[in-house]
Amino acid sequence: MSDTVREKREAIINAALKLFTERGFDNTPTALISQEAGVATGTLFRYYPTKEDLINSTYVIAKNRFAAAMAEGLEDEETLEGKMRRIWGNTIRWGLKSPRELLFLEQFMSSPYISKITEEEVMKRFVFLSDLIEEGVGEGKLRDIHRGLIFEMMFSANRAVIKKILTYRLQDQTEMLIDGSFELVWSGLSR
Repeated sequence: MSDTVREKREAIINAALKLFTERGFDNTPTALISQEAGVATGTLFRYYPTKEDLINSTYVIAKNRFAAAMAEGLEDEETLEGKMRRIWGNTIRWGLKSPRELLFLEQFMSSPYISKITEEEVMKRFVFLSDLIEEGVGEGKLRDIHRGLIFEMMFSANRAVIKKILTYRLQDQTEMLIDGSFELVWSGLSR
């Protein structure tokens, strides 16, 4: 893929992220996305033949970026607690650096526009977290509760910390809030 194609696709995805989070899917015409991205509407349709293709592609890209950010440096951790702490901090830092992508994922994770195939494909990027939780439960280090509940508890709490930092402009306290919130969640999940 040439640099020009890559740049145009990136511009389209960034415009879609911005407009979908501001206006929603239904209130965001492709012509407006093209205008925001600085490309012709025909160019948008060359890369994304339908609006649904664009929505699904935007979702895949945002989720892949999220998964990559979560797993960053994970191989440097030796213990389950260290790995979970790393994922926790990475998730919050990513949300603070990428609030638009976080909002997009929050708004549209359960959207009927996101195809089941797309969701299944994207979830493969999060196998490392599922495996880590299974390992922790198997070793008796994590409570044996519904795995979906563990995920929801972690990500709901992550989002709460991110929103607290952004809403009250507590960026200078980010690391303290990451550590304190992790301790709270870890005490509830660990045995």
